[in-house]
Amino acid sequence: MHDDPRIGTVRAQAYTVPTDAPEADGTLSWDKTTIVVVHVEAGGETGLGYSYTDASVARLIVGTLASRLTGLSAFDIPRANAVLWGAVRNLGRSGLAATAISALDTALWDLKAHLLDVALPSLFGQARDHAEIYGSGGFTSYDDRQLREQLAGWVERDGCRAVKMKIGSQPERDPARMAAAKAAIGAAHLFIDANGAFTPKRALAVARVAERFDVAWFEEPVTSDDPTGMAAVRAAAPAGMEIAAGEYAYTLDDLHGLLTAGAVDVAQADVTRCGGYSGFLKVAALCEAAHRDLSGHCAPALHLPVALAARRFRHLEWFHDHVRIERMLFDGAPVPRDGAITPDLTRPGHGLILKTRDADAYAV
Repeated sequence: MHDDPRIGTVRAQAYTVPTDAPEADGTLSWDKTTIVVVHVEAGGETGLGYSYTDASVARLIVGTLASRLTGLSAFDIPRANAVLWGAVRNLGRSGLAATAISALDTALWDLKAHLLDVALPSLFGQARDHAEIYGSGGFTSYDDRQLREQLAGWVERDGCRAVKMKIGSQPERDPARMAAAKAAIGAAHLFIDANGAFTPKRALAVARVAERFDVAWFEEPVTSDDPTGMAAVRAAAPAGMEIAAGEYAYTLDDLHGLLTAGAVDVAQADVTRCGGYSGFLKVAALCEAAHRDLSGHCAPALHLPVALAARRFRHLEWFHDHVRIERMLFDGAPVPRDGAITPDLTRPGHGLILKTRDADAYAV
């Protein structure tokens, strides 16, 4: 253990990785994904964190936030967080600023674990030994063959007991797409995600159609900026269909608003957006108080340590883009077995190390 080490150098670099095929959901299409990777140094050790965000966040970190951390104790993460959130008061907490702080927070926790020479799951304390995953992709840009092969692969290869597909960009196609998906996955559960594409009335019509295909989870049937509308969908949705949202909760207030409105059966949080591990743990406590389960949104490798600590945790999203990027850019990315991922407790911190030479090809 190092004696009260002080934070020194803070580095940030953006990398943009092309997708392996065109991708789209109910409200957006894309052909590349940007990840900003942060390193924080103290006491001869280095912590790593990252966020899937805009490349400009690297400049925000280096130009505005890094100097606020210099000289603080690497052990005092609550103090560092207070400084960081205070620094963005006039910039706005949500959006890019929240993703920057999230990347720094995960790096600080990884650094602290390295300084203590322990794995992060041990530092947080484990409520379970592994995290269940569900396959996620099924983009609306895929044809039926791509959809079937991807979803069936998660079930047959990785043992996933649930998979999720995107809907909403061409609603007239969605019933046939859901039928093709359900035929491909057999007894596994089918989830759908509209990414806020519908009005409440239209979302309810979609839910009634989806019930024919045993859809068990309807994510963001309407925008999460409309908790009242989402609550109306939840109240009238088929009994066996859970309503989920929370990936755009950048602050605790955002998630609190969804819970108090009765908008969700299962809350979601994303450590790359909600304030890092510190924010995720606060969300987990809020969910426990509200008697709601919590699901991790995307970035499964980064989520794994803290997901094991959350008492009401349900599962992690094994999102196609992020799984691919984390395998490409990081040594130590988890490998699924029987529908779950398990940490390597012999590696300090979260166990992820940037493959610098491989990553450099995608540097922005």
